Amino acid sequence: MSSSSLPPLLPHATRDLARFAAATRYADIPAAVVDRVKLSLLDGLGVCLHGATLPWTRMVRDVVLADGGNPIASVWTSGARVGLAGAVLVNSTAGHAFEMDDIHKESILHPNSLSVPTALALAEADPSLTGRDILAAITLGAEIGTRIGNAATMALFLNGFHPQGTSGAFVAAVTAGHLLKLTPGQMQHAIGIAGSLGAGLMAAQEGAMVKRLHAGRAAQGGMTAALLAKKGFTGITDVVEAGYGGFLSAIARTPNPARLLDGLGKDWEAAKVGFKMYPNVTSIHAALDAMRATRVTARDVESIEIGVGHMTFVHTAWDYRPAGVTAAQMNMFYGIAVMALRGDVAARDYTEDRIADPEILSFIPRIKVFEDAGLEAMGPAFRHAARVTVRTTDGRTIEREVLNRRGSPENPVTREDVERKFAANLTGILAPAGIDRLKSLALSLDTLPNADEIVKLLSGRTTCPSTMKSATASPTSR
Repeated sequence: MSSSSLPPLLPHATRDLARFAAATRYADIPAAVVDRVKLSLLDGLGVCLHGATLPWTRMVRDVVLADGGNPIASVWTSGARVGLAGAVLVNSTAGHAFEMDDIHKESILHPNSLSVPTALALAEADPSLTGRDILAAITLGAEIGTRIGNAATMALFLNGFHPQGTSGAFVAAVTAGHLLKLTPGQMQHAIGIAGSLGAGLMAAQEGAMVKRLHAGRAAQGGMTAALLAKKGFTGITDVVEAGYGGFLSAIARTPNPARLLDGLGKDWEAAKVGFKMYPNVTSIHAALDAMRATRVTARDVESIEIGVGHMTFVHTAWDYRPAGVTAAQMNMFYGIAVMALRGDVAARDYTEDRIADPEILSFIPRIKVFEDAGLEAMGPAFRHAARVTVRTTDGRTIEREVLNRRGSPENPVTREDVERKFAANLTGILAPAGIDRLKSLALSLDTLPNADEIVKLLSGRTTCPSTMKSATASPTSR
């Protein structure tokens, strides 16, 4: 049998996902899922607008504005409009710009930074799209994209690919395709095109701005895929399940294809997206929670030992060096040192002047991170879990275990927690009245005739000019 004749991993999976994405309407989505997605939307808007002020996002913005394009979609906080693909490139980069976007644990995706800019760009271009249309599209984009990510398993990440840049293209393609009212066949082609357009390498975690761009490129690729499919352009019709050269077989290599369709329409993955309560990589959040729970101050610490699963070890436990804000946000040693020294970890700890702080660098040698066989044996559902042991200078040993980080579906935060995070992210970007109004609009999106007022608040006509001059300013504290 030739390689191109290998049997599909799960026959007709791409077709079945596409049919579901094209046919499902707002009324078909359970009310509890809609409410959860609205809260995620609120979080995503705050994260995107904060990220729009950061230097790496501004670099992407400057390139897109210089290139121009049909001015139909806003580049958020800039006051400018460009074409759809350019707008989502910038706005989705902003959503992933400061490690504050949401996280779906099993798929390792941050769907909001992909779906929200994509949906609102199309809604701005077509004011006939209602709030319910937008919510349905955001929900379905997350649902299909995370299911493909689930099937890819952690193997995709461990093979060196960034899920946000690879699986993420499917989130944006389905979001856009639903709003463009693609037929099931066109949606299948949109998914088939998007599978060839995603990209992103995990080596970016150790110090490159390009990690932020992975979300922007995935959103741009997904938007382009849907627009092309609308025109009749064809994609790989079995892109997800193809035995040779398909997304799962080529990139994941050891996938679990059953996760593509398990419980489709009944068990909603879109409702399992968690919130980030620290502005850094999710894989260190349980360890940060456990370190905080020890209530030990840095001056009393003799040593800290942190047990984690294999993926968290690979993802975060590399030797820290101050190679940029990205590297600091992705590193366990830096985050734990800050928690020990400050008693919390906030956005102010991730600025160019902080990431090389001699006090932090001198504390890091007290920290040891190792692969904990017990945690690893618990399986992928506990890949964020951590066991922290602190030995003190007066001979005490303090142990804390956190299996589910704060902000995960298993250890949820309150609506008020998410609203506080949202407001903190927007302080200095929108006036207080604008923050309150945007919150109200996001949480009542299903009652709105269109997204015009939301887009006006995002566009920049109500931003504070001083914020746009601040390279890494953020009042956000979790």
